[in-house]
Amino acid sequence: MTDPQVAILMLCLFIVLVLLGFPIAFTLLAMGVGFGYYAYYQGGAETLSDLLNNNIFYLLNQNTYSVMENDTLVAIPLFLFMGYVVERANIVNRLFYSLQMAARNLPGSMAIAALVTCAVFSTASGIVGAVVTLMGLLAFPAMASAGYDKKFASGVICAGGTLGILIPPSIMLIVYAAIAELSPLRLYAAAMFPGLLLAGLYIVYVVVRVYFQPKIAPKPREEDVPPASKIYFELLISFVPLTVLIATVLGSILGGLATPAEAAAMGALGGLVLAAIYRALTWEKVKESVFLTAKATAMVCWLFIGSWTFASVFSYLGGHDVIEHWVLSFNLEPWQFLILVQLIIFVLGWPLEWSEILIIFVPIFLPMLDNFGVNPYFFAMLVALNLQTSFLTPPMAMSAYYLKGVLKNQIELMDIFKGILPYLGIVIFSMVMLYQFPGIALWLPDYLFGEYVQ
Repeated sequence: MTDPQVAILMLCLFIVLVLLGFPIAFTLLAMGVGFGYYAYYQGGAETLSDLLNNNIFYLLNQNTYSVMENDTLVAIPLFLFMGYVVERANIVNRLFYSLQMAARNLPGSMAIAALVTCAVFSTASGIVGAVVTLMGLLAFPAMASAGYDKKFASGVICAGGTLGILIPPSIMLIVYAAIAELSPLRLYAAAMFPGLLLAGLYIVYVVVRVYFQPKIAPKPREEDVPPASKIYFELLISFVPLTVLIATVLGSILGGLATPAEAAAMGALGGLVLAAIYRALTWEKVKESVFLTAKATAMVCWLFIGSWTFASVFSYLGGHDVIEHWVLSFNLEPWQFLILVQLIIFVLGWPLEWSEILIIFVPIFLPMLDNFGVNPYFFAMLVALNLQTSFLTPPMAMSAYYLKGVLKNQIELMDIFKGILPYLGIVIFSMVMLYQFPGIALWLPDYLFGEYVQ
C-alpha cells in the first residue's frame, strides 16, 4: 500500500473503533503512535534501542509539550472552574425559578425560562454535559409536574444545553483559535450574534408551537404564582449578578483589556465571590469544583495530544493532500465548497464529538479557504453552528444521552430524539441565514477590530 492509502485506512479504522465504543482520546493516541511508528520507521532495528529510535516518540513528546505551554488553552480550566463554582452555588436554580415566573404570561413560560437559563449558564460553563445534566435534574421535573409534554420538554433542554459551545466565552472557540491560528477575540466577537440568533430562534419556535398547541405546555395556575415583588426580587438577585459577571468577562476580552486566559482568571475569581455572596462557598464545594475542573481539563489535554499526534501522522502520510486534491478536482464554486464541507461535518457529527471534528477534520479544509476566497472567521461560524448538530443528530446525539442518563426511566430515548429533531432543523435554518447574511458574524468583529484582510 502507498502512504496515502495507509492514511485513508488509518482514518477509516479510527471511525470504526469509535463506533465500537473505544475511548476517543486514547484511540487517537494509540493509532497515532502505531501508524506513526510505521510512517517514521527507518529500518535496521537490531536492538531494543534501535526499535525505540523512532521519530514518533519525539513527535508525541513535542505535542504534549505544545499543549501544556499553549497560552490560549490556559483559559479552558479557568472557565471550567468558573462554571462549576457557579453551578454549586445554586444560582442556576434560583434563576430558572424567577425566569419562569417572570415569563408566566408567555406561551410555554417554563420552556422559555429553561432556554434562557441554559443560554446564561452555558456561557458560564461551556460544557454541554454539565448544562444538560443540571437542567435535566432541575427543569425537566418541574415541566413534567406542570403537565408539559415530555418530548417537548426534553427537546428544549437538549437544544438549550448545546448553546454553550457557540455563545462566548466558548471553550470550543478557544480550541478553534488554537487550531486555525485565528484571533480568539475576533472569534468571540463573530460568535455573539449567531449565538444570540440561534437562542432567539429556539424561543420563537417554542412560543409559536405552544400558541398553536397549548396542550403541550399548560399555563401556570394563578395560585402557584407568587407576588410580583417577590418575582422581581428573585430575578434581581439571581439574574443580574451572573449576567454582570459574564458581561465583565466578555467585555474585557472584546474590549482588548484582557486576554481570554486573563479574563477567565477574573471569571473564576468572580465565581468564587458570587458563591461567597450566596453563602454557598464551602470547602467541600470548592474541592468538588477543583476536582471536576482537573478531570475535564485532563480529558481535554489528552484529547488534544492524541488528536494532534493523529493529525500529524495522517498529514505526514499524505492523507490531507489526498482529500484536498479530491475536493479541488471537482472545480467547485465557493458556495458549493461550503455546502460540501458542511455536509461532511454534519455527517461526521453522528459518530464524533465536536473536539475530534475540529482537531482532525477541520484542518483538512482550512488550507483550501484561500483557493475559494472564503473568510476564515465566516467559515469558523458556519462550522460552529454546524457542530451544534453533533449533539442533536440521532443516533449519536450526545445531549440526548446526557439527559437520558439523569432521567433514567422517566422518558424513553426515542422520545428525546423526537423532541430534539425540530431544533436540528432550526440549526440548519440558522446556517442558511448566516450564509445569506454574512454580516451576522462579520459585522461586530470588523466594527471592533477593523475589517479583516486575507
